Amino acid sequence: MKTIKYIFSILLLAGLILASCEKEDYELGRMLDASEIEYEVVQDLQADAGGNTVILRNLTPKTTSIWDYGTGRSNRMIDTIRFAFKGEYTIKFSALTAGGVVELDPVTVSVTDDNLNYVNDPLWDALSGGVGNSKTWYLDLNAEGISKYFVGPQYFYGTDNGWLEGGDNGCYGDDCWNWNPDWAGNSWLMPAADYGSITFSLQGGPFVTSEHLTIPGRGTENGTYFLDADAKTLTMTDATILHPVGIESCVDNWANMRIFSLTEESLQLGVLRKGSCDGAAYLVYNFISKEYSDTWVPEETIPEPDEGFDPTFAEGELLEMLTGGVGSGRIWKLDGDGNAVDWLAGGIGWTSSSDDSRDWGWNDEWAAIASNSWVRFDQFGGTLNYTRNQNGVETTGTFSIDEASNEITLNGEMLIQGPDGHWMNPTTNVITVVKAFPGEFGTKGIWFGTNYDESKDEWFVWHYVIP
Repeated sequence: MKTIKYIFSILLLAGLILASCEKEDYELGRMLDASEIEYEVVQDLQADAGGNTVILRNLTPKTTSIWDYGTGRSNRMIDTIRFAFKGEYTIKFSALTAGGVVELDPVTVSVTDDNLNYVNDPLWDALSGGVGNSKTWYLDLNAEGISKYFVGPQYFYGTDNGWLEGGDNGCYGDDCWNWNPDWAGNSWLMPAADYGSITFSLQGGPFVTSEHLTIPGRGTENGTYFLDADAKTLTMTDATILHPVGIESCVDNWANMRIFSLTEESLQLGVLRKGSCDGAAYLVYNFISKEYSDTWVPEETIPEPDEGFDPTFAEGELLEMLTGGVGSGRIWKLDGDGNAVDWLAGGIGWTSSSDDSRDWGWNDEWAAIASNSWVRFDQFGGTLNYTRNQNGVETTGTFSIDEASNEITLNGEMLIQGPDGHWMNPTTNVITVVKAFPGEFGTKGIWFGTNYDESKDEWFVWHYVIP
């Protein structure tokens, strides 16, 4: 059985010693001799014939226990630990006295049989892969800035939040709230990077390896862990979870965690943030299993065509929309103050205003034409008439509609005429209603296509509105 060296915090020791001193007496109390310290390490053979259950007792009053039993640590006066795997375990005990720390001789216990009931739980299996296996986890953010399972690698919860499938939807007190930011919109949380991995093993013992790639000084940490399936907590000894270096000093214990969720594919572990760092809260780090990460395939998103693309009209509906009805006429103007022109590829446009198309197409000359021009479709005199007024010059003709193709043939001037030789000028008198909004044309207008590139499934379109 591997022995794990325990380093006791000097700051904790100093704080405890000062607390035991008189107000004006800065001398340490008496250091107890090892012979004055009583403690017991007893294997409960009735609970486990193989000696898996071990009871630890500190029998010395006014001392603080420092137990290190190989698979974990404890500061309790009386504690019960259970070893799932057979083997030799060295249990170290030190007592913190008024005069300092007294180390006692270690005790070795022999566990002769496995008792896998102590790790026989779905959570143990999900975390480690089960007895005889190991399982590797990654922080759900890679160097490309991609989160594969969650919307981001870090969430925030209140101090009374915990296991999300229990309590009142994960609430166990008064301080319950959560914020689950997406990384794409909150990249300040942590930089995109390969943060390393954590591997939990049940191969001969509950061993854990944390490989930190972004925190100088941590590197690869090898230790042990304990999962309390009832309390939904996870503690690690001599290892810590992956996290960004910028938040390192805001958490006192990176090895003591609440489990917020755990499945075969995902793991959420919360560590308590100090009150001095924007308030006490649980920083919940989101992990994904290596298997999930390795087999993950981005969802193929099929872009949706623009609203109104390739419209369908009832019989006579397009004619009524253009003209206003029998015996009526309706004027339309190019949307120069809004979004006048667009390219639609596969039914999807990209401009939201005329500024988007400025210089490559739209310019001041076109803006001047749009401000002083209009077209009118009407049914005056029982015929379908088309009138174009451009810069005060009015021309008239007739038009016809092919309802099967939404094509409008202008028997007269083209839809619009811009600067001489400009590439956007229509070259055909046949225009197609590419986008329309029956019932909403008064606010959304209509888009006329004057050029179609079949090889690219692209339309060049003009946006006309009712003035």
